[in-house]
Amino acid sequence: MFRKPVTRQCAVLVSAPWFNVVSFTVIMVNAVTLGLETYPAVVAAAGPLLHSIEYACVALFTIELLVRFGMHAEHPSGFFRDGWNLFDLAVIVAPLLPGVRENVTLLRLLRLARIVRTFRLFPSLRVILVGIRHSLPGLGSFLLVTALLLYGYAILGWMMFDEAYPEKYGTVGQAMLTLFLLLSLDGITDILQAGREVTEWAVLYYVSYMVAACYLLTNLLVGVVLTALQEAHETERAARVKPEPINPEQASVERNLAELRSALEALERQLGERAVTKVPEQTRQ
Repeated sequence: MFRKPVTRQCAVLVSAPWFNVVSFTVIMVNAVTLGLETYPAVVAAAGPLLHSIEYACVALFTIELLVRFGMHAEHPSGFFRDGWNLFDLAVIVAPLLPGVRENVTLLRLLRLARIVRTFRLFPSLRVILVGIRHSLPGLGSFLLVTALLLYGYAILGWMMFDEAYPEKYGTVGQAMLTLFLLLSLDGITDILQAGREVTEWAVLYYVSYMVAACYLLTNLLVGVVLTALQEAHETERAARVKPEPINPEQASVERNLAELRSALEALERQLGERAVTKVPEQTRQ
């Protein structure tokens, strides 16, 4: 009996605008506290205060998780079907497990993971996260094309500059690393000038590489990401548009009205047919 009121009250709390604001504030306070702990002077001066803030953040995170669980009081299994709920549960419960709470590095990683919860609070951030997930198949193809391009140009670079610059083009691996670092175009002028001292084909080699790798591949990557973000926006928009629940009484009334409308139309047709049959009889008389 008490589950339905609990579900309703918790749903009202979660849907309130201030709820996400408070959650975001706690996440930011937790992140700032984690950053302040990297300063030895701050830890020496306010170490107990930082620990108290950490415990307060954990308590607030736990309360938030309990409220979200209360939304599914009638059907608790629905709580575990939400990936964000499972993530929150793991981040909060994991530090309490033996072997984890003694590991300072794992504890800090778990505290850092709480920042990811920001994506849950704001739809615009969720769209970006969903867009990244949708772009993974396209990014796989992009990385394959990039690797093939780097490998092809690395072979050419090894053939052209192996003897002159063995530290950069001595092997295919070194050549691929050199070309990968050139994607930022850092020092390309000096490298191009040095290549011209070896062969004049260096101009064509580096210019074609810059066009193919730095411009075409960059535009391809931007296109993949933008397409994924557009799909994520459409998915988010479709998720927001939910059909209104149908009231059984309203549906019954609408059904009765439709039946009455059909009966009236049938009656009008019958009256029209009778009027048409009476006109010839009056004409004969």
